[in-house]
This record gives sequence, structure tokens and C-alpha cells, in this order.
Amino acid sequence: MNFYLRYFDKEVLVDNVDDAIAFLADIPEIGMNPVLEDDVRSYCTSDVYYPKRYKVRPRVYFIIIKTDAPTMLDFKEKRAIHPSLERIEKPMAPALVRLNEELFGWYEGSLDFKRVLMVPGTGKFQYRDTHFVAQCKAISGMDCYNRIVEYLRERVDERSQFPSAKGKNFKFRFLGFCK
Repeated sequence: MNFYLRYFDKEVLVDNVDDAIAFLADIPEIGMNPVLEDDVRSYCTSDVYYPKRYKVRPRVYFIIIKTDAPTMLDFKEKRAIHPSLERIEKPMAPALVRLNEELFGWYEGSLDFKRVLMVPGTGKFQYRDTHFVAQCKAISGMDCYNRIVEYLRERVDERSQFPSAKGKNFKFRFLGFCK
């Protein structure tokens, strides 16, 4: 494990804690003391891989980063990123996979949407949360959503707001095959 240290334009990549402390001690503004030395040593020996920032004075810091890079060039070009810090792509949620899965048959879809209704006493309009459930023939969950929204758009005020098919306000289930 190597350590990258930087204070303004002074930087170094060292392979042990003693060299890191020696680098910091050579910078007079930092003011190396036993408390700071113990803190640097404890960070360097810990299992934490996040960069550590130390305050020198208000709005002035030096930074220590743990890395597996053997040289400064490798570190600068990010060739040795620690495996636990690499961005791991999340697999698609099962509901989103099922949404586009083609299976012709009967579906039951439920949709919670904002419907525009006129208040009879005042003549003003307001949004009301509305729950709608329908059974329809469709090719997929997405097709079920499109059919329900198309049906509702013809029958409710055009200012009504429909949720995304991928959101939590649309649910569907496959009821069975059809002929």
C-alpha cells in the first residue's frame, strides 16, 4: 500500500508511513507534532480507503490518499484504483426487467395519478390523487401501461398528470395467456 500526500503544489508518493511523516515534517507550515503524527499513523494503518484531509489553518488542508499505484504516473492516470472503490454497475431491478419482457396475455395494471377535477362550489380546479385499475390484453407490462394511459387520456382532463411506468405508482401483474 502506497500513500499519496499533497499540500498545495508539493506532492509525493511514498510506500511507508515514516516517509510520509518525514515529507510532512519538511513543510514548516504544517507544524508536525506528536498528536498529528499519531493521527497520520493511525489513518495509514487503518482499513479505511477514503482520502483523509487534515486542517492546517482555516481553509488550508493537506491530503493523504491510499493507493496501490506503484508510481506517481500510475496514480495520476488512475491505473491502480482500489477494487472496493470502483464503481460497480447495479443490476437492473427485477420489476424493470419484467416491464419490457414480452409475454402476450392478460395483464392487470394499477396506476396512481393526479387527476384534474373541478370543485363544484367554487368552479376552480384541483389535483386529486386517483387510483385506477384495469385488466387488458397486452404484449408486456410496458404495453399494459401504454394502453391504460391512452384510455385515461381520452376520458380525463388533459392537465392530469400520469406517472412513469418505471416508478412506484404503476404496478402490473400477468394474469394468464390468451388465445
